[in-house]
Amino acid sequence: MSHTLVLIPTELELDRLEDDGGFPAGTTVEVCGFGPIAAAARSVQLITRHQPARVLLVGIAGSFDLARYPVGSAFAFERVRIEGIGAGMGLDLMGPAALGFPQLPARGNDPAVIEELELKPRHLKHSAPLLLTTCAASACAAQAQARTTRHRGACAEDMEGFAVALSCALLRTPLSIVRGISNQVGDRDSTRWKIPAALHAARLRAWEELEESEA
Repeated sequence: MSHTLVLIPTELELDRLEDDGGFPAGTTVEVCGFGPIAAAARSVQLITRHQPARVLLVGIAGSFDLARYPVGSAFAFERVRIEGIGAGMGLDLMGPAALGFPQLPARGNDPAVIEELELKPRHLKHSAPLLLTTCAASACAAQAQARTTRHRGACAEDMEGFAVALSCALLRTPLSIVRGISNQVGDRDSTRWKIPAALHAARLRAWEELEESEA
C-alpha cells in the first residue's frame, strides 16, 4: 500500500477510531488539530515531515440535510469551501470573491485560491458534493440556514477540511476527506450527537478510500 498520511482533527476522534479498529498497516496516523488555523499549520508540518503519497482527513461533521446525509452515515466529498473569511456576518458576509481579494493569488500554473478547492474521492459511492468548513460551528438552526443560503449545495459542516485541502494543494499532495455525520448542523445539544456511530461509519468509508487507491 502506498504511503498515506491519515489526519484526525482531535484526540477524542483519534481514540474512538483506534478503539474501533484503526487503520491498515502502511498508513501514518497523526492529529492535525482543531479548527482551520491549527489544522493548516500542522498539516504543512506533517506533510513536510512524512512526505506521503496522499493524505486522508477523517473525522466527524454536522449535516445540513438529515434526510440525505443522516446521522450515523459517512461521506467523502468532491469539493470543500471556507466560510467566515471576508467582511461581515451571516447573510451580510462578503467573502473573498465579493471583496475582490483571493486568499492566494495565482502562482505560476496554479490558479488563485478564492474560497473553494476541488477534492478527488477515490471511491465515488457514498460521496457528497460540498463540505463547508467554518471557523466556528453553527450555533443554531438560523445560523445553519444562513450558511446554506450563502453556500448552495453544502451538505455538511466541519472546521478543518478547507485548511487541510489548502495545505495539500500548496504541497501538491492528493487529498480525500471523509466525515462521519454525528449531528444536525446548529444542534449544540451534545446528548443528541452520535459520535461513536459517526466515527464507525467514517472509519469504514475511509478504508474504502484507502483500498480504492490501491486498485
